[in-house]
Amino acid sequence: MSMFHATQQAVLNQYLAELQGNINVSFEFFPPRTDEMEQILWKTINKLSKLNPIFVSVTYSAHSGTRNYTDKTIKDIKKRTGLIAAPHLTCINETPQALQTIAQEYWNNGIHNIVALRGDQIKKNYQSSMYASDLVYLLKKIGNFDIAVAAYPEVHPEAKNAQSDLINLKKKIDAGANRAITQFFFDVEQYLRFRDLCVSVGIDIEIIPGILPIFNFRQLQHFITFTKVKIPHWIYVIFHGLDHDLETQKMLGTFVAIDMIRVLLKEGVRNFHFYTLNRSDLTYAICHTLGIKNNKI
Repeated sequence: MSMFHATQQAVLNQYLAELQGNINVSFEFFPPRTDEMEQILWKTINKLSKLNPIFVSVTYSAHSGTRNYTDKTIKDIKKRTGLIAAPHLTCINETPQALQTIAQEYWNNGIHNIVALRGDQIKKNYQSSMYASDLVYLLKKIGNFDIAVAAYPEVHPEAKNAQSDLINLKKKIDAGANRAITQFFFDVEQYLRFRDLCVSVGIDIEIIPGILPIFNFRQLQHFITFTKVKIPHWIYVIFHGLDHDLETQKMLGTFVAIDMIRVLLKEGVRNFHFYTLNRSDLTYAICHTLGIKNNKI
């Protein structure tokens, strides 16, 4: 082996070593609304379930007008895979009485993990009578649910400021939340500063980073119009000129996520939550690189 190739191999070995460790992953899916979407979802679940995630979650939006899609998907995942499945539960368009009924039904059916959220506003200037902290408190009165709540390293888009957003997170923790999952981000330093701020105000639960693998940069730019998430300039640079080359975008998206996780691992992070968008390819490749593999192959 030449000195050049030996150096290359040493660099690669060091890079891979930084990605190894006691890593746990979880996955988020959204419920299908057509037969075709259901087939895509189950293809994704069947592949990713082989990586032994610590849990999976299924989204819900009050805009959809029904919780049936989420509930059915949660029950099917639990029955067909045996995975811990956590439904998203929102309170923005529900009464406390209705939420108690929903929560009791979940508990009675052995669904003891929930992602508790306020939920998206249904109409402009809508004022909710309940917030996520109220929902966490309500759930803990029903049963000892394992509750995850949302956290926003770059501040919730409706928050007055970063301080009020942090206070709101603290309320959710004080109400009984077990962990927080962040909105997706691409500035790792922002996440690390946010984690330090949480510690400084007495938030001592785990703040799990939410990872969104980039597979379509134009779609990502649409996503961020609803959030305060910032895309670093270097990401704009590497995706420039690739609007019609989705295969290259997927390869670069895998690289971006792996490099973010490499830095986070150095900072002691061991749990990662992937926003899959019901796709398995990028998330599976990233997990494989992290040493999380399907040993049954």
